[in-house]
Amino acid sequence: MRALLVVNHKATTTSGRTRDVLIHALRSDLKLDVAETQYRGHARDLAEEAARDGAVDLVVALGGDGTVNEVVNGLLTHGPGEKVPRLAVVPGGSTNVFARALGLPNDPVEATGALLDALERGRERPIGLGKAMTEGLPDRWFTFTAGYGFDAGVVGRVEAQRRAGRKSTHALYVGQAVRHYFTQREQRRRGPVSLELPGHEQLPGLVMAIVSNTSPWTFLGNRPVYPSPQASFDTDLDLFGITRMTAFGTARTVRQILRSYAPSSDGAPPAGPSGKHVVSYHDVRHFTLVSEEPAPFQVDGDHLGDRSRVSFTGVRRALRVIV
Repeated sequence: MRALLVVNHKATTTSGRTRDVLIHALRSDLKLDVAETQYRGHARDLAEEAARDGAVDLVVALGGDGTVNEVVNGLLTHGPGEKVPRLAVVPGGSTNVFARALGLPNDPVEATGALLDALERGRERPIGLGKAMTEGLPDRWFTFTAGYGFDAGVVGRVEAQRRAGRKSTHALYVGQAVRHYFTQREQRRRGPVSLELPGHEQLPGLVMAIVSNTSPWTFLGNRPVYPSPQASFDTDLDLFGITRMTAFGTARTVRQILRSYAPSSDGAPPAGPSGKHVVSYHDVRHFTLVSEEPAPFQVDGDHLGDRSRVSFTGVRRALRVIV
């Protein structure tokens, strides 16, 4: 099997020596080409070229969720199809939400071992993805989440800190979330975002909207976060929103999304966060979020700037993944 390994050399949890060990292990079973990313968006370009070449069977992303997202968008430049190479992931970022949602070990060496075992046994699964669309801009696929409003603003603040030299840590995210909360007083009372869902009246006043393609949405350390516990790679998209962020209500919602969801003895699906200002939808194929003023937008933890209108679609069986 011919494979391309796309390496983010800035991956936060892998050293050069570790990457050499991983490459050697993969070359024992694969006809492997290796390419290191040189600029933002390079992983997408490399994956697009591999898909266009037609001779590559597998693209392996070694890096964090940002690298994986770029690779996915490169593979699906022309949409899903039988000729699109399979995807495999070796986690190398600080959080690795997508890899962990697939059930992969968070350690890159262990994940490589799991990948080689999956290849030997022929294990793969088709997964659904989300697609975000804004008029005049390229569509953007996402693997586990997109956010519009408050949470995307937090992501934007974290990226600004990283550009200033701060290391990406969970404490950095928590600290910036707290700061963002206290600087968005007016927006917390009445959000600018409205939901347009076919067959429903427009729902205004969202402070933030989190679109989930799987669950958990993210991790705080090793603790999973569940705004939409029923979200799955096998369904369409889930939407979690908040229409007002009071101190008491926000604390209550945070406790709800941090609780664990054990399988029910009667097979009933887990209930997500609830409350007067909580909005949730499960397994929705298509909807649009519109903001009275341009609002922050992110996909898979990558801040894409401010947008006034974004449409979302769930695409089932969009990509085959080695697991």
